[in-house]
Amino acid sequence: MSTIRTTPLPAGYTAPDASGSKLSPISKRKLLPAGPAFVNHLRLTLHNGGSFSKHDEHAAKEQERLDLLNASSSNIEDDLGVGDEPESSELLALDPKEWKKQDHYAVLGLSHLRYKATPAQIKVAQRKKVLKHHPDKKVKATEPDTSLLTGLNLNTNDDSFFKCIQKAHETLNNFERRRQFDSADPELLEELEEETPTSLKAAVAAKGFIETFGPVFEREARFSKKEPVPQLGGLDASKEHVEGFYDFWYNFDSWRSFEWYDKEVNEGSDNRDDKRYTEKKNKSERARRKKEDNTRLRSLVDLTLGLDPRIKRIKQEEKAAREAKKAARAGAGSGASTPAAAPVKSKAEEEAEKKAKEEAEKAQREDSKKAKAAAANAAKKARRAERAAAEAAGTA
Repeated sequence: MSTIRTTPLPAGYTAPDASGSKLSPISKRKLLPAGPAFVNHLRLTLHNGGSFSKHDEHAAKEQERLDLLNASSSNIEDDLGVGDEPESSELLALDPKEWKKQDHYAVLGLSHLRYKATPAQIKVAQRKKVLKHHPDKKVKATEPDTSLLTGLNLNTNDDSFFKCIQKAHETLNNFERRRQFDSADPELLEELEEETPTSLKAAVAAKGFIETFGPVFEREARFSKKEPVPQLGGLDASKEHVEGFYDFWYNFDSWRSFEWYDKEVNEGSDNRDDKRYTEKKNKSERARRKKEDNTRLRSLVDLTLGLDPRIKRIKQEEKAAREAKKAARAGAGSGASTPAAAPVKSKAEEEAEKKAKEEAEKAQREDSKKAKAAAANAAKKARRAERAAAEAAGTA
């Protein structure tokens, strides 16, 4: 216990007169227990029986609980199943300067998810890759035993691949940059090259219509600006569903863009003319690619409509309904007539129905002709608009 030392009073000091003191009178006040000391006091007296050893035991258990909680949260990240894909020698030998040519999903170990990968999965995958390939994590071994080098894969490109990891995370972690990359995804381009009309028809014959075109439209749906996107459905889909599906896809509004293919301005060039020329070429190239993609999608919808077995089924159902209605009317008319007048009335009804059918077919042909003319006019307008847009892009 330390001793408090005070200085002695001066020699000429006299105590003040109590009668002239300005001190406030003594009063009673209620003090509220608060503060860290009081909290510790409660922990000792109430929770741990007033023993410091029990307090330490309680603190150790609390720390153990926190450690288990942190371990479980890290296990949750590991259970996301990302970032553990095998890395080929070609992948590890990527040049970070050619980052536009690399597959960013493969770099982060997300090839099995690609555009379906969530931001959390991208974060976990990037963390795993960084921990594995960070330059500070590389083992600085001394001279190894040459007898142990047989079959050992020594990676000397960790620094370069680490830069590829950082670029992949930078691209996929940015909303706009990820959209640009998804529009030019190398796996998507391979699928589009393989999806020719001949291959799709062969796939329909081998697997079936729904099994062939269902995944195709599910893949294309991610580019839609409008949500929700109607899917192909099943073979027993209703007429309303089928008509709504084709109406949506014939008016499909895609956000797919082609800025990923833009050429960069020559490094070190400060010439405005060079920059304007490059921007003009990029804009024109984007418009061309966008037009080709719209044409590809329209051709895909046309092919799907031509091979859709549900169209034939719906037409047969409508024909059966018309025939049933016709038979019902004929039966009701024959039942109300007398036996003598029945043959004459039946013949007149047949002539009337035949005439009505001819008029209906004529009206249907006229409607079809009008629809084709309207579609042709719409196509002409669309071509003019695209031509005007291309000319505007060329003159910009």
